[in-house]
Amino acid sequence: MVETIEWTHDGVVMIDQRLLPRQQVFVTCCTYQEVADAIRTMVIRGAPAIGVAAAMGVALGVQQDADFETVCNTLAATRPTAVNLFWAIDRMRRLRASLKGESHEAIVGRMIEEAQQVRQEDIALCMAIGRHGAALVPDGKTVLTHCNAGALATAGYGTALGVIRAAVEAGKKIDVFADETRPFLQGARLTAWELQQDRIPTTLITDNMAGHFLRSGRIGCVVVGADRIAANGDVANKIGTYSVAVLAKENGVPFYVAAPVSTFDLTLASGDQIPIEQRPSSEVTHMFGVHVAPENIAVENPAFDVTPARYVTAIICEHGIARDPYKESLRALAAKASRAAV
Repeated sequence: MVETIEWTHDGVVMIDQRLLPRQQVFVTCCTYQEVADAIRTMVIRGAPAIGVAAAMGVALGVQQDADFETVCNTLAATRPTAVNLFWAIDRMRRLRASLKGESHEAIVGRMIEEAQQVRQEDIALCMAIGRHGAALVPDGKTVLTHCNAGALATAGYGTALGVIRAAVEAGKKIDVFADETRPFLQGARLTAWELQQDRIPTTLITDNMAGHFLRSGRIGCVVVGADRIAANGDVANKIGTYSVAVLAKENGVPFYVAAPVSTFDLTLASGDQIPIEQRPSSEVTHMFGVHVAPENIAVENPAFDVTPARYVTAIICEHGIARDPYKESLRALAAKASRAAV
């Protein structure tokens, strides 16, 4: 399992996901500003991994003795859609408030310890998501996934890929179709690479092939991750997820979302309120630095879309499985998570 991010004496070390699969390069962030830049430029990406990076970035800022609110605000301004970012910052903010009156050395120690705890918890909860989700994966069929929700998108093991890994570990004979996931190609570059490392049979397809294969009867289920889940079960995930969900529904294929409770945003009544990040136009007009579109063409590049809850068969988290009506089932799982944290 690839080490996505870890705390070291030299700083926060993370694999540069922009260079995979051609190069495995690790970046060391020595300041909170460098962590913020790594999140913004997608050196690290994936909602849970961004949350871990944010927690470590806050700890670095405290270690630097930087202004605490500036640290938190700088990290919070990096990417607007993934709620795990804000969850992690709020967690570190609450801890810092509880340490009022302690020495700087003691505060630094506790903040670093908490950031490392966020990482360890993320790996454990991904494994729990995998255990819950494995039972939903039909044996002898193909699983379709979109974008990358694996070890690279988390601190380890993965959410959607965690479900796939757990199903394989349980002895199920499955293979995977990975959408390429334009325009940043997280499926082609990251998901395909991860699953190859695990020797899980994987086939790469372009995004516009999904409907063809969903209609073929070969696909047993779709499993994706999430960046934010509203109280009614609407799911924000990588652009293109909504299309896959509609096609799955049309063809009677179960569509599952795998994400930790920290991805739930029960303050939002529906997905209409989820902010959608807009990425640079160059991601669409260029492929690996080569200009492939006409000069001066207008471009839209939303990084995420929202899948309405009516297309979601179930939401898998570390505390169990939510089904419609999501307003009740998500609230119940969030309450269970709160009790477990006490």
